[in-house]
Amino acid sequence: MKTLNLDTLTAAFADIETITDPVQVAKLSQDYHTFSPVLVPKLAGKVGDIVVRPANEAEVIRVAATCAKYRVPVTVRGAGTGNYGQCVPLHGGVILDMTKMHEILWVKPAVARVEAGVKLAALDKKAREIGWEMRMAPSTYRTATIGGFIAGGSGGIGSIQYGLLGDRGNILGLRVVTLEEEPQIIELRGDDVQKVNHAWGINGIITQLELPLAPAYPWAEVIVTFDDFMTAAKFGYALGNADGMIKKLISVFASPIPRYFHPLQQYITEGTHPALLMVAEPNLESLPGLVQRYGGQITYQKPAQDTGKGTHLAEFTWNHTTLHARTVDTSITYLQSMFPPDSSLQLVEHMYRHFGAEVMMHLEFFRVGGAVIPGALQLVRYTTEERLNEIIRYHEAQGVTIANPHTYIIEDGGRKVIDPEQLKFKEMVDPYGLMNPGKSKVLEFNIHK
Repeated sequence: MKTLNLDTLTAAFADIETITDPVQVAKLSQDYHTFSPVLVPKLAGKVGDIVVRPANEAEVIRVAATCAKYRVPVTVRGAGTGNYGQCVPLHGGVILDMTKMHEILWVKPAVARVEAGVKLAALDKKAREIGWEMRMAPSTYRTATIGGFIAGGSGGIGSIQYGLLGDRGNILGLRVVTLEEEPQIIELRGDDVQKVNHAWGINGIITQLELPLAPAYPWAEVIVTFDDFMTAAKFGYALGNADGMIKKLISVFASPIPRYFHPLQQYITEGTHPALLMVAEPNLESLPGLVQRYGGQITYQKPAQDTGKGTHLAEFTWNHTTLHARTVDTSITYLQSMFPPDSSLQLVEHMYRHFGAEVMMHLEFFRVGGAVIPGALQLVRYTTEERLNEIIRYHEAQGVTIANPHTYIIEDGGRKVIDPEQLKFKEMVDPYGLMNPGKSKVLEFNIHK
């Protein structure tokens, strides 16, 4: 990389919003990698040199051209709600903050097109005006941007019904700007969207997205408690497979995790194991029979008409669970696991009993290849990196897939290898290797040339 001259960059971005204040730049160089005690020391002190906030695609193109000309690294940022350090620049350079590009371009029945900086909750609200909603969203949906979700996410609330982002049909179109001295605008559709989906901001600057929508159901929120964790887990699996019941969320927690959910404690007796649910209100009548079959007790129910009031159960699930736990005990970290299909949940039970209180079981049920799968975001009582790696290796040896959230290297996390089609696309859209450099083993470009 050529020597970075901030004055040169500032001049080039004269009528684009920029931030050079060191405190603000440092703040916008971070994400929630602080969930990982392994990543914190490794990413300490890694900050950008300047933050640039384009307001439209024309400004994105100018930023891309300038950065390519001067060989300046670019780290694209949404709201910074990710957990893996992918928003943290390893080699300084430009932090490209996309949050000003927040126009909802259009919403039609079953489909919407938006700019990358649109917040998930904003699109959901707009879509509901015509009877539709987003298919899935992370627990950070109030603040997360759609571009960030597509670049770094994989699924979330709604995945029990619609699968994961990478499933065919869950992304309809992506528009990206290349990082070249004469940037191109590329529209990807159909299977080609996978060249950029979940690519951690290394494969072009996403400016627009076209997403399918789902019919907007009136969602009721329910808490069901059980005296036995595995009974709760089997209930969650049975509900996931009740195809006639429309649901958006099935989260199951082993005690003592609920002690971290202060606003919900009045509904969860100490020592019990709750399931937090979002179920289409017309299907509520079918729920008590299933609850009774598994010996559970419905302790909380919020009708759909009260959506938007008070506590939202979704914000205690997925990785918000980790957030709540760490608010009480910062020594707690987490894992991301996918258990193989198994109606008996034997492997879930083995891990639950094998690790006990050291690895507290938190299940999220979702669909993979049409089958209901128990995924897990277990809470781990952290002691040492060596012990954490032992826990990970034990899971993998037993057949559990771990998407390791304690590394910023793509191949060491959930991907293991980068899709060859993504690598080919990378060569085309980022010929100088300037996009989020240092995050991949196979993409070791020499950015100092």
